[in-house]
Order: sequence, then C-alpha cells, then structure tokens
Amino acid sequence: MGDVITGYVSDHTKWMNEQMEKNPSWAEDQKAGRALWWDKKQDVDTTARNAESKVAQKSYPYDVNFLGE
Repeated sequence: MGDVITGYVSDHTKWMNEQMEKNPSWAEDQKAGRALWWDKKQDVDTTARNAESKVAQKSYPYDVNFLGE
C-alpha cells in the first residue's frame, strides 16, 4: 500500500474546529439536539406491540407474481 498521512486535516474539519472555538455553547446545543431527536429510552413492551401490529404490505404492483404471469 503506501504511507498513510495521519496529519491531514480537511478544510471542513478545520472550519468546524474554528467555529467550535468561537462558539463553545454549540457543544451543549448539539447534546440537547441529540437528546431531543435520538436519545430515547427503549420500552420493551412498546417495541413488542409495534412489531406485532405491523400490517403485511402488498407486493410491488409491477411485480411479475402480482400480475399472475
């Protein structure tokens, strides 16, 4: 293979690092946004109920099996 240049930092990463230094409150904003959208507690009963309530989907309308051919 070749030598790997480990010191490379992309322009975008440099810009983000500069912005994070200028705006340290962004880190807390990121954590709050992640908690709002992604960090959800999992409930086993709700997950099981959702899995049981799925409705079978019809096949793609242009599928050969759907047309009876």
